[in-house]
Amino acid sequence: MPTGVALRDVRAQLFDAAERVLLRGGPSALTSRAVTDEAGVAKGVLHRHFADFDAFLAEFVLDRVERMDAQTASLLCAAGTGTVVGNVSAAVSSLFGSVAVAIVPLVIFRDELRARLREAWPAGVPVLTEGAIMFESYLAAEQELGRVAGDAPVDGLAPTLVGAGHLLFADRTGAPPTDEAVRSMVTTVLGAHLRD
Repeated sequence: MPTGVALRDVRAQLFDAAERVLLRGGPSALTSRAVTDEAGVAKGVLHRHFADFDAFLAEFVLDRVERMDAQTASLLCAAGTGTVVGNVSAAVSSLFGSVAVAIVPLVIFRDELRARLREAWPAGVPVLTEGAIMFESYLAAEQELGRVAGDAPVDGLAPTLVGAGHLLFADRTGAPPTDEAVRSMVTTVLGAHLRD
């Protein structure tokens, strides 16, 4: 990057580059050099904005978790419309069709990243925990509307959806699961708790 050229929103530029590298090559491909090369900036740019690479990765993960707020809001707005299975299936596909499935091995792969994330996120893998919170909020909203049984354990169903969804989407190198496979999983998890 030539001296004197202003970078617009360098953090977003670096985070987007990290996402592309992570999706393309997995956690082992995610290095500071790979990120800065992908972003088209000098390596020093990353280190001017972050204490070290693990600090950068922690901020990257938390940024991607923050982006889930819009998905949560959209799912909550869907309460009472369509079908519960359809709404949840679409949300599972959206969640795991994103960078979330690639973030899980990244967090597992890097001990220092996990330690940094614990400072801001006390338990679990942030994208998965946020996904469980999203599904629990939605199922509770549907419970209030009577479309999910009042005694349904939404606090247990939500992480079950996340775990089963992650298993469906975990193979980044293969074809993603079909819509039918996702709907079948969601129906299996929620079926006994749904009300017509």
